[in-house]
Amino acid sequence: MPVTPVYDRERLNRVLGEQFGVVSRAQALECGVSRGRLDHLVGPGGRWQRILPGVYVVNTGAVSADQRAMAALLYAGPKSLLTGAVAVRRHRLQCAGLNQVDVLVPEDVRVRSAGYVRIIRTGRMPEKFFRTNRIRFVPLARAVADATRPMASLGDVRAVVAEAIQNGRCNVASLVAELNDGPVGGSRLYRVALRECIAGSRSAAEGDLMTLIGRSDLAEPMYNAELYTADGTFLGIADVWWQRAGVVAEVDSRRYHLSPADYERTVMRHNRMAAQGINVLHFLPDTVKTEPSTVIRSLRGAIRSGTARPPLLIVAKPSTPASGSAGL
Repeated sequence: MPVTPVYDRERLNRVLGEQFGVVSRAQALECGVSRGRLDHLVGPGGRWQRILPGVYVVNTGAVSADQRAMAALLYAGPKSLLTGAVAVRRHRLQCAGLNQVDVLVPEDVRVRSAGYVRIIRTGRMPEKFFRTNRIRFVPLARAVADATRPMASLGDVRAVVAEAIQNGRCNVASLVAELNDGPVGGSRLYRVALRECIAGSRSAAEGDLMTLIGRSDLAEPMYNAELYTADGTFLGIADVWWQRAGVVAEVDSRRYHLSPADYERTVMRHNRMAAQGINVLHFLPDTVKTEPSTVIRSLRGAIRSGTARPPLLIVAKPSTPASGSAGL
């Protein structure tokens, strides 16, 4: 008679501890759990639940984000990596997107999308990756590029690109490299957002204002201009600057100005500019989106008034273009 393998409880518990309470059918069998016992555990009234084909969670309650991610990788195989919005969040950045989990696999891996998992075959598997216990995910630049492709909103694309850059987690050059090396399909909005970054838009909110101004009848301004007095004293960097009118437009995003130190720097920059006669107008991101006509009307009036007075003795230097713009 064949010998029934002994159930190795210690080994199974070790696997479950490393995998957030998730196990594949193959792993359970390797630990000595019999097929009959396994079918009973995941059957009606059992203590485990099937989350994906051949992958189980050893609890019957709500499934956590870690468990969903781990299950996706077990389903896709040992060469798989999380990418897209889920991977961006693994890097502790915010990213719009549904609960779909995108998983990269090499081109020769024969596995199909199932449930909440979308399989993405690629000939460009990253050489390096990050991990949380056994959860493996791609570098941030790749995650951002893959996250933006299914997005239908330019605002969502701007937000994740700005989040990655402003937090110093990756540079424009690495994001452009992912754009140029990746598939063309679905890249249009990502390309637009990167062009805005290279042109000087540092946040999604500033990108919205840039688009609004570009569609208006206002004179073309300078973005992220470095402003100096005639004797070379640095005043600050203006989000938007109209030289002849001496007008600055600022987007005050609460998200990037939460700390007392940030708020103090914003106030001091405003005061330095105002002391030189510069008219500084502040707008909230929501106002730019929901009341665009009010924003344009305010700017038009300020520019008209500024143009009617003698020019200010202010020296403006354009922002230094970000590196890595080739191919855009």
